[in-house]
Amino acid sequence: MLTIIELVLSAAAIVVAAALFTNAIEILGERLNLGEGAVGSVLAAVGTALPETMIPVVAIVASLFTGTSAAGEIGVGAILGAPFLLATLAMFVAGVAVLVYRRRRESGDTVTVDEGTAKRDMLYFLAFFSLGAATGILPLPFYAKVVLAVGLVVAYAFFIRQTIKSGGEKEEEPPEKLTLWPSSSGAPTWAVAAQVVGTIAMMAVGAHFFVSAVEHLSKSVGVPAGLIALVLAPLATELPEKFNSVIWLRGNKDTLALGNITGAMVFQSSVPVALGLAFTDWTLDWLNILSVALALLGGGYLYVLLRRKKAIEGEHLLVGGVLYAAFVVAAIWSIL
Repeated sequence: MLTIIELVLSAAAIVVAAALFTNAIEILGERLNLGEGAVGSVLAAVGTALPETMIPVVAIVASLFTGTSAAGEIGVGAILGAPFLLATLAMFVAGVAVLVYRRRRESGDTVTVDEGTAKRDMLYFLAFFSLGAATGILPLPFYAKVVLAVGLVVAYAFFIRQTIKSGGEKEEEPPEKLTLWPSSSGAPTWAVAAQVVGTIAMMAVGAHFFVSAVEHLSKSVGVPAGLIALVLAPLATELPEKFNSVIWLRGNKDTLALGNITGAMVFQSSVPVALGLAFTDWTLDWLNILSVALALLGGGYLYVLLRRKKAIEGEHLLVGGVLYAAFVVAAIWSIL
């Protein structure tokens, strides 16, 4: 019971910290004149992806200092779980939102997005995640994994540069008020920066207790820690943040809503995967490989939808739910 409480409280702390981080980072991005592309497609996407990323970071650090295999398994599971959830269940939630709110949406059940930006996101995701997964299956020397890890980080930096240059139509204004600033007047830049740093620290602490709770739960129920992290970590930290997309879809801000998901997919398939390549043994078991295959299938399916001449409708995105359900069935079968 105490383990469950620790799991819930640590996940809640991570999500609350992520909301405060996103609030501050969007204001800071505007203050630094980084441009709408960087603030929306990059900073917001990274901000919502950060809580999930903190879990493998803390797990990897713990495995390096303690040498426990469970922490390493949690790190790998959490790294793979985020892209998998985004490419399947998050897309399903977006499709349901479009269908539920179709009567109040100007475009009804048709999803109107910036196809150029979305296609670019999906191409980067498919390339990054395919390379990272292949490295976990093929017996490559350590130096080759490190080279690929550096390459993924450099490639993501190139993606950021492209996103900033492309700009895009402004769909959402940055927050007017810093959440933790008590006055109604505009917060000074130092206060914004302090909220950014403080929330990152809060996420790190929450991630530490989350990893500890997953290890305890794994021992008590007899389920591999990596599998628990693969399923539970993104559900607890990534999915709640993606409900921002539901709000934006209700308001017919489809480009912002799907960009929040696809932008996070690019980040989660590059920087966290690079950490896994460099600091874990990065050996994938069959369930990990299945999650990667389903994530790539979901991403490839979305890319095909974007390439078609026909409009994307909400019901098309429901396929992601089928892919996620297939993995859940396989995971239950493996446990039984």
